[in-house]
Amino acid sequence: MLARRLAPPATVTTEILLAVRSVLGETQAQIPLHEPEFAGNEWAFVKDCLDTGWVSSVGAYVDRLERDLAAYTGISHAVVTANGTAALHICLLVAGVEPGDEVLVPALTFVATANAVSYAGAIPHFVDSESRTLGVDADRLEDHLASTARVEGERCVNRSTGATIRALVVMHAFGHPCDLDALSALAERWKLVLIEDAAESLGSLHRGVHTGNVGAVSALSFNGNKVLTTGGGGAVLTNDAGLARRAKHLSTTARVHDRWNFVHDEVGYNYRMPNLNAALGCAQLEQLPDMLVRKRALAARYAEAFRPIVSADFLAEPEGSTSNYWLNTIVLAPGEAAAQEHVLEGLNAAGYMSRPVWTLMHRLPMYAACPRADLTVAEDMATRVINVPSSPRLVNRAGS
Repeated sequence: MLARRLAPPATVTTEILLAVRSVLGETQAQIPLHEPEFAGNEWAFVKDCLDTGWVSSVGAYVDRLERDLAAYTGISHAVVTANGTAALHICLLVAGVEPGDEVLVPALTFVATANAVSYAGAIPHFVDSESRTLGVDADRLEDHLASTARVEGERCVNRSTGATIRALVVMHAFGHPCDLDALSALAERWKLVLIEDAAESLGSLHRGVHTGNVGAVSALSFNGNKVLTTGGGGAVLTNDAGLARRAKHLSTTARVHDRWNFVHDEVGYNYRMPNLNAALGCAQLEQLPDMLVRKRALAARYAEAFRPIVSADFLAEPEGSTSNYWLNTIVLAPGEAAAQEHVLEGLNAAGYMSRPVWTLMHRLPMYAACPRADLTVAEDMATRVINVPSSPRLVNRAGS
């Protein structure tokens, strides 16, 4: 078969721009990548906080949001926090990560994943992703561990550094669940604690089970650009009652209950979510099912628009999974990486806010010297991935 002749960047840009325009219609103003939507009880619940004076880190909405999140995700315990990074930091601590340990994390992720490892005093050890999900590649990680690590009793040891490789953090990129079956089995073989960075995947299912249920602990984010927002905010999810209690304790300054004295039994963190934010989250969670329906409808229109496109593919949910399609993603065809900047310039100039994937972690100055596997796939995907507008309300203007 003859290889496809690569198109000039301008031609690729025109082709992609027309596909996006066919979904979103013409625009005179910039269409954001993902903006919050407040159409339910947000005003009423926040006003209730103001009227009653319960605006800080204790209040009925904090307790309600934890219960509602647990029920929605099918998890046993949810502990809400000030933001997603705080949630991930707590996950690492309750998972037993200690200073000097190494933690396997994808190079293709948002910087918070690696930063949380650093907060715990541990060392990020970067691993590769797969092109199908953009999540950690279990097969490539298996090969990497076989060449660099060994199992000693109940711990995994880096043969070069002598450090314990304590945990594996997997991230569900743009809401697409990674291969949790393979990664969970790998973690068990190599004596690693599996942690899910589910910051982007609220509403996503892997084989019918909500993300966050496979790892020992998992983290959600409710930043302003997420599917559900509390302004800032996050949550720790776990099915282990002991880990949940410790997560709650550490995130509330490790304060021991006393009638009036301030007693703290270890170094804790002021990671509590204020009641005001939780009120917003409770209202948002009521609307989440409808928002997900509209986000998936928008994704379906993108998929249809890009079906005939030669220069790029739409990143669809993995087989056996249901994605929230937090950020709709197109991937330039192999060999078309040179067009990425041109496409980004063209889309943004036309009013369709678009972004590449994050700078890979090993290319950031503070993480350049960290241990890493061969990152061929992540480095390739970083040159070809583009996110396009994904707010649920956009389905109403599709094709307009």
